[in-house]
Amino acid sequence: MKTVEQMERLAPAMTEWRRDFHRNPELAFHESRTAAIVADRLREFGLDPATGIGGTGVVAVIDSGKPGPSIALRADMDALPMDDASGKPWHSHSPGVAHACGHDGHSAALLGTARHLADHPPAAGRVVLIFQPAEENGLGARAMIADGLLERFPFDEVYAFHNMPLLDPGVAAVRAGPTLNGYIIWDIEIEGVGGHGAAFFKTIDPVQAAARLTIEIGSIVGRYLDPSESGLITVCALQAGTSHNVIPERATLSGTLRALRPEVMDLLYARLEAACDGVAALTGCRISLHQAAQVPPCVNAPDAADRAAAACAEILGADKVIRDHAPFPFTDDMALLLQAAPGAYLFLGQDSAMCHHPEYDFDDALLPVAASIFVALVRQPR
Repeated sequence: MKTVEQMERLAPAMTEWRRDFHRNPELAFHESRTAAIVADRLREFGLDPATGIGGTGVVAVIDSGKPGPSIALRADMDALPMDDASGKPWHSHSPGVAHACGHDGHSAALLGTARHLADHPPAAGRVVLIFQPAEENGLGARAMIADGLLERFPFDEVYAFHNMPLLDPGVAAVRAGPTLNGYIIWDIEIEGVGGHGAAFFKTIDPVQAAARLTIEIGSIVGRYLDPSESGLITVCALQAGTSHNVIPERATLSGTLRALRPEVMDLLYARLEAACDGVAALTGCRISLHQAAQVPPCVNAPDAADRAAAACAEILGADKVIRDHAPFPFTDDMALLLQAAPGAYLFLGQDSAMCHHPEYDFDDALLPVAASIFVALVRQPR
């Protein structure tokens, strides 16, 4: 492994930044403290960050003053609505909020990259540093784009990294083409007629409807999706009732559907609508389905994937770069930036609990590695 020399000197600072973010996590569109710290650090580096883009987004530009490509590097800043059970000294100090996906590390690594590039600007062109809010709910990139990101800070290429506990430490994976699923975040509201638990025959029970619908949703992929296609639907929340002897008026379900192709996403959503209509007809409940967010599949451009792989090989060694790894089943709204310009999303292995697990924690050893890969990407001749 051969990291950029300055990155090893910056590793303690990046670790300090990362652990501070981890102790003070903030949910989507509430990353005001995180964004303020990011902006303050960027100013300390001599940069002039723009703030409040898409709510709490921060963008800074490092310009060589010479003609050349504009390369965007992106990190997400938001945390998850869950408890931190990592047991680390820098555990979350905000009950019910945790950096259980590593966005604290992504932001700290991009800050380290900014520090180096502020001292060593690219030989030509410019670098656009994007600190994005609200990745976890799929709305942050869209909000920044709606707020003029692409017009105010245009870029020719865009790159990001994500830690990946499914890969061994010291290994990177980057592929051309589809690399992450797209998704639709959905919510279902079920309205019935509540009443006494012993007089169920005088009610229209939304709990029964929710249970039937949950089972039906779980069968959609197996019954309607061609086995050669990739897709999934997950029910992640079912909420109903507050008492052991009261049938409630309402119940709710929420979850995601995911696929590598938009056509498959459309198919799964249509079957989800049909399931809602069928259970409504069966039970007499009023059932409504809503989309909370939609993100397309994350697709790496072939040339950009080659550049990202070369940068990973420069830092980790060519034998540590996997080019043919199957797409991961997760989703990231980096996909919207990849629709705006060719680029690549790369993954760096670490040994930990899986992301979104309460015991997950970002591996600080990745910070100088990721920052070095970003620098190598910027330095590549084009």
